[in-house]
Amino acid sequence: MASIQLTRVLWSCKLSANIALSSRKCCSFRRARQLDFGPLLKRNIQNRKLTAIRSEKSGNEGSISSAIEGEENSDVISSPEKPGLMLGIDRDDSGSVIGLNLIPGDNEAIDAEVVSTVTKVKDEEIKKEKIETRVTYNIVFVTAEAAPYSKTGGLGDVCGSLPIELASRGHRVMVVSPRYLNGTSADENFAHVFDANRRIKLQCFGGEQEIAFFHEYREGVDWVFVDHPSYHRPGNPYGDSHGAFGDNQFRYTLLCHAACEAPLVLPLGGYTYGEKCLFLVNDWHAGLVSVLLAAKYRPFGVYKDARSILVIHNLAHQGVEPAATFKNLGLPSNWYGALEWVFPTWARTHALDTGEAVNILKGAIVTSDRILTVSKGYAWEITTVEGGYGLNQLLSSRRSVLTGITNGIHIAEWDPSSDEHIAFHYSAASLSGKVQCKTALQQELGFPIKPDCPLIGFIGRLDYQKGIDLIHWAIPELMEDDLQFVMLGSGDPLYEDWMRSAENTYRDKFRGWVGFSVPISHRITAGCDILLMPSRFEPCGLNQLYAMRYGTVPVVHATGGLRDTVENFNPYAGEGRGEGTGWTFSPLTKDCMLNAL
Repeated sequence: MASIQLTRVLWSCKLSANIALSSRKCCSFRRARQLDFGPLLKRNIQNRKLTAIRSEKSGNEGSISSAIEGEENSDVISSPEKPGLMLGIDRDDSGSVIGLNLIPGDNEAIDAEVVSTVTKVKDEEIKKEKIETRVTYNIVFVTAEAAPYSKTGGLGDVCGSLPIELASRGHRVMVVSPRYLNGTSADENFAHVFDANRRIKLQCFGGEQEIAFFHEYREGVDWVFVDHPSYHRPGNPYGDSHGAFGDNQFRYTLLCHAACEAPLVLPLGGYTYGEKCLFLVNDWHAGLVSVLLAAKYRPFGVYKDARSILVIHNLAHQGVEPAATFKNLGLPSNWYGALEWVFPTWARTHALDTGEAVNILKGAIVTSDRILTVSKGYAWEITTVEGGYGLNQLLSSRRSVLTGITNGIHIAEWDPSSDEHIAFHYSAASLSGKVQCKTALQQELGFPIKPDCPLIGFIGRLDYQKGIDLIHWAIPELMEDDLQFVMLGSGDPLYEDWMRSAENTYRDKFRGWVGFSVPISHRITAGCDILLMPSRFEPCGLNQLYAMRYGTVPVVHATGGLRDTVENFNPYAGEGRGEGTGWTFSPLTKDCMLNAL
């Protein structure tokens, strides 16, 4: 699972841990209370079973027992000491504890010592799963969007569900995101968010910018929202019908500065997160956090024990702005080189254009302690000339800290046996409800009711990356066959107009829903026979995962996360029964796509 893999990555960052265990004289140890992690465990013990390990040889207690001394709920058990396992403390030159590191022996794996066990029951399929957490962290997600508060795509889905999953494993988790208000019903998503009564002034863009913090504690996570007038305007988080907002650099610079201050100034649950945090910065919107930690805070002894992990959801968006805007970012002048970006000659607009710019994502790549992408395939693709968007050499130079972890999905929200958005429920054991969902979708869309007619769906942005042009070219040929096609999405106005026109041309076979609707996306996923995803590149993709969970066959271009997650059907495997989860095609051409369909 993605959250378990991410926990392993957190280990390698060598943050200060909340356990104390030693089996060798050369290795010192400290109790959790001395490392200031005790209050975290006190807060988290109410709904979880925490189990500490005591070494029979040394008698040293684990930090969980130290942190909850006197608590009746705690259990301390004895366990024989495992050879070849020790806990080393890393210190900086001043003697400050940087992190605790478990070192496996030649024949022992780290997971031989279970320090904390959290049993989580949310779904029948995983109700017997035992989730083990050895070290807990103060984790701060910084993101431009987080569902259900704000969402335009997969970034919002991941940052709305992964924090909850990590919190369920015992970590203390905060999510920092803007408080968007656009005057529509979407504002109701923030109905339960209250003013934290904290105002701070940030030094950037040539002066002081005052922001306010709002907060909601939900499902074990502190959801923190940065409030500023620049987040209150019609449109989506990034732009409106006229394009991207011209002040996005300003808006997300505010977010990053505020995210660095939030763990220090917000007494959430009665106490702050403090300096020993792990920042997960998502895409360029949050990338300045890593640069600020390195350039503004650590030189003055603040956040010296903190670490940052950059999560690249889409490398195509890098936050590139004119070089003159560097002075607005609130960084020391000697850090310009970390963000310096020079466009190639062919990309310059006129003869006097030097091509100089600042690239926020580049700065994050340079300064982050670890770099993650949302699939293994995409981790490789971004180091190539074709997929690196000018950053391939830099990413290749940091290959030792670059890892791909495939995104997961919220299996409780996306569950055909209990989905509140679909007309009928079903499961793998009984698929009759899926047939009824198809009929209900045909009725809702105004299609003729044809159970045997293939119903194909597309859900996504209407832009070049998603391969919408291939669908545009293929529709006339597809409409010659006995099938039905439904599309849900928004984006390029030209393709929005084309969808409306195609609906009028092919009344009984084509429907185009311009915009986005969560209930409709669920009904399309459940009611369609096939989900088409001809993306030119796809860092991970979530719709194909939703489709497979709902018994809908994905037909995808073999790229990035699509190639990683969809197993191409082989009719000759399994003693002739066939094996696979969908159909993949390559190269990305109209004919290959039609053949796959």
